[in-house]
Amino acid sequence: MRLLIVFAVVCFISLPSVHAQSKAATSATTPATQSVLASKSLLLDISPLGEEKLVAVGQYGHILLSSDGENWQQANVPVQATLTRVFFLNEQLGWAVGHDATILHSQDGGLNWQIQQYLPSLQKPLLDIYFKDAQQGIAVGAYGQVFRTNDGGSSWESEFHQEFLLADDVDYINDLKIEDEQAYLDEIAFILPHFNGLVSHGDNLFLIGETGLLAQSKDFGFTWQKVNGFYQGSFFSLASTGKGDFLVAGLRGHVFRRAQEQTQWHEISTDTTALLNDIVVGKDNGRIFILGNNGVLLVSTDEGKSFTTKIQHDGKTLIAGVWFKGRLIAVSDVGVKVINLSKG
Repeated sequence: MRLLIVFAVVCFISLPSVHAQSKAATSATTPATQSVLASKSLLLDISPLGEEKLVAVGQYGHILLSSDGENWQQANVPVQATLTRVFFLNEQLGWAVGHDATILHSQDGGLNWQIQQYLPSLQKPLLDIYFKDAQQGIAVGAYGQVFRTNDGGSSWESEFHQEFLLADDVDYINDLKIEDEQAYLDEIAFILPHFNGLVSHGDNLFLIGETGLLAQSKDFGFTWQKVNGFYQGSFFSLASTGKGDFLVAGLRGHVFRRAQEQTQWHEISTDTTALLNDIVVGKDNGRIFILGNNGVLLVSTDEGKSFTTKIQHDGKTLIAGVWFKGRLIAVSDVGVKVINLSKG
């Protein structure tokens, strides 16, 4: 759903730096408008900020902070681009990404944000970002966008990962590069699938996306190894359970599970065809929640081996969520929602 909302709106090739272009574009930006209704507008991601705070992001450049999940303070943001994902490395250092290949950075716990990249000419959203430390980060998005930094985001370099192409397509673009450089650049701008999310687990980084894309990297995304396809639809969320098993969820109610000691993925019955947006692991209660369209909430008490359905009465799409201080808190097209787990 994150991607659909946004648009309702081994080898890699390093492309020229976009840092100079991003800096030149910042003078044309308009700061996000302060609004008392920001917490009730379209929000696309929510994440913990340390142990005691939450941060949420969404349309109009809104970034919100809360210590209880109910009262929200709006941050100072220099753009009005729709923001799709937020990540905090620690209680001070955070990054957010969104439309126009926007990358924002905060050094004060999310109160104030600065532009690191803003590329409206690309007309493509970024959909996730992850930092392994204060210097090394990677952002991904629509049409196979990948941007990498080794200096905390002061500069970002774009990469083209042709290992996600079919062999015939690799031959085609390599021939095109020799014959017509401009046609080659035009082609690689749209030939890759959408990269929907990044998930870190131990020494591995996982990438999920369109057409059943699930890949694993042991070198922080410089090279990727694709998992043999077991589903052809888009994936929107991947998570590790409390015991180290994996779940991945996506289109039309599809959920797949892989036990820690196994290599095969097995489909889990969900009794829904709703698009599934996010997997939330309740770390203090053993429950796993999957948030979906049309108010669908799936709940598991057995490490994701089975799920029961709790349909929320208002039917609002649940886009992303977090388990925070003993409660499930989600974001939706009507803002922040504290989910009542005692009834639908």
